[in-house]
Amino acid sequence: MNEFTAILISVFVASWHVLVEAAPWMLLGFVVAGLFRALLPGDMIAKHMGGRGIKGIVKASALGIPVPLCSCGVLPAAAGLRKQGAGRGPVASFLISTPETGVDSIAVTYALLDPLMTVIRPLVSFVTAIAAGVSVAFFERFEKPSAVVPEAGEATGSCCGGSCSSSAAIPEVPQSFIERVRGGLRFAFSDLLADIGKWFFLGLLLAGCISVFVSPDMLQLVAGNEFLSMLMMLAISVPLYVCATASTPVAAALALKGISPGAALVFLLAGPATNAASLTVISRMLGKASTAVYLVSIMVMSLVAGILVNRLYRFLGLDLTGWVGRPVHTEPSLMAMAAAVVLLLLTLRAMLFKGRAEH
Repeated sequence: MNEFTAILISVFVASWHVLVEAAPWMLLGFVVAGLFRALLPGDMIAKHMGGRGIKGIVKASALGIPVPLCSCGVLPAAAGLRKQGAGRGPVASFLISTPETGVDSIAVTYALLDPLMTVIRPLVSFVTAIAAGVSVAFFERFEKPSAVVPEAGEATGSCCGGSCSSSAAIPEVPQSFIERVRGGLRFAFSDLLADIGKWFFLGLLLAGCISVFVSPDMLQLVAGNEFLSMLMMLAISVPLYVCATASTPVAAALALKGISPGAALVFLLAGPATNAASLTVISRMLGKASTAVYLVSIMVMSLVAGILVNRLYRFLGLDLTGWVGRPVHTEPSLMAMAAAVVLLLLTLRAMLFKGRAEH
């Protein structure tokens, strides 16, 4: 019992260190997400995604990057866009770039990984979304025109049991600037935080478990083989539900154990964009053939990006096994610890209020 308690404490301590590193940037990311919500017109994305050509695909890929929705929250939004006439290509692009990145996950990437990966992650997500959108649009001619577009509520429930309230449309009611900012921040620190928070804390616990239980020797067999480690990350991430923010501490823990930046990037890209539950809804939205193209595009682009990123790190003279370089047990600042406590309390509050609202 004493040994089990010691292990449990070690996991929580390791998770706490990751939380302290990430918390200030997480809070900043949620503030920016709230400002995006407040200042961007509610119909902006639908307006620019209405086309069926390459222009609509590029716009969908770009507009999806800062939008703070997880891979289940994006489904009802994408279903609404599909009903408004957006082509399968733009919708597929939006389904990829939106959950793979977001202002909150970009901030956490900077906190837990390195500045180079902070730039690479949204850039590769953008390129992957375009490639998948173009591929889906090309193969759309071979798809039967009878794909069913699920209703927003159905898309939400099919993915994560109705926990995607962050995808609700912005009410088109005239409001002052201050009211819009308040509403945006309320959304960020209530609905969005409730949706992402539990998965982020799960990611923190997984990161703590990896720190305690996984030794560099255990990963040496796959970490020493770049392509094998990428395939392993792909096999783990494709069926798993993990949002972009929650995937970051897991990737950071693996990186500290010796996983290359390319393998970490595969996990960061494929994990948020795919999961077994969302694929069933996407197949109804886009059709089976387009969904297969969508999935294969993500897998291929993730592997290609992983290989190229490893070569880039080598070219820059960076160590592939020590590229994060973040000290694990530095003495945290008082401000960082306060931010961690604030984030923890805000998340618990948001999840508690959300649970009461659902009942």
